[in-house]
Amino acid sequence: MSDVPTASTAFAEGTAVSPLGQLTTEAHNGEKLRFSFLGPRGTFCQQALNSIATETEAVHLPAPDAPRAIAMVRSGKADYAVVPIENSVEGGINATLDALGKHADLTIQAEILVNITFVLAVRAGTHMADIRKISTHNAAWTQCRDWLMGNLPDALYLPSGSTAAAAKALAEQDNPGFEATLVSPLAAEQYGLTVLREGVADNPDAVTRFVMIGAAGNVPERTGSDKTTLLVHLPADRSGALLGLLEQFASRGVNLSRIESRPTGDSLGRYAFSIDAEGHIEDQRIQSALIGLHRVSPKVVFLGSYPSADQHKIKLAAGTADQDFVSAREWVQSLLCRR
Repeated sequence: MSDVPTASTAFAEGTAVSPLGQLTTEAHNGEKLRFSFLGPRGTFCQQALNSIATETEAVHLPAPDAPRAIAMVRSGKADYAVVPIENSVEGGINATLDALGKHADLTIQAEILVNITFVLAVRAGTHMADIRKISTHNAAWTQCRDWLMGNLPDALYLPSGSTAAAAKALAEQDNPGFEATLVSPLAAEQYGLTVLREGVADNPDAVTRFVMIGAAGNVPERTGSDKTTLLVHLPADRSGALLGLLEQFASRGVNLSRIESRPTGDSLGRYAFSIDAEGHIEDQRIQSALIGLHRVSPKVVFLGSYPSADQHKIKLAAGTADQDFVSAREWVQSLLCRR
């Protein structure tokens, strides 16, 4: 059997960030922290959560989808949510981006990277020739599309809320309506399924990015290897509108590691941009960029500053260090004092 997925985070193994910003798995009242996640148990999402806090260290609360996992934090049923936000094959996870961007009450407080490995799993006694329908999460289907076209070209796809949900249904239901699923080796083992084929993903280096979401106001300390996530509405449907937004970052030496458009939902043709910028809200250049965005955009939603999982140190362009901004403001102030 293939190795189980591995995860990397900016945390030490088996720890979680508390509302006080300290590495602990205990809430204020001494009880274990509660983490909602895209369930059921055995998903890649729980694999990511395990790298923060295992079930012996914290309470794991499975949710049927990412928006409902996030909603559990908003309602107070969970302290944090761990959900997928991006994968290296398909890009952003729209359900997470939309659920998180609706309000400014929650922020991203950590990210976790998980190497993704898929297997084709079936009930005992099922053969390749028996497979007519396959149920799995959409992200898994798209990441295995070429393999499926070459090996099971006639198989039909049945969407599932998660890979593990499909594995659970195949293992426990008398007539699940499908013969196979695409899941992690861990989920196949957990639900007692037989692995027919290993390593069925088209890209063996595929990675999914998960985020830990908590109440707004709890911003992790900057490390010099940070990301700031924003949702920025386009100011107007006119030539150069997007360029005007991007210039707020470029003129301050802020690199963008991700930018994706999302419809605002209020009318056709209106868009917002989900953005990951390199830097922390405590950085002067990020603060200056936010001030610029606030001037030109009708709505800017701050979705968190947090350590980058790859711990890549940010290289600052000349004139963009904190002291450069402070010195420039002091110079202007000195001119004003001469009046």
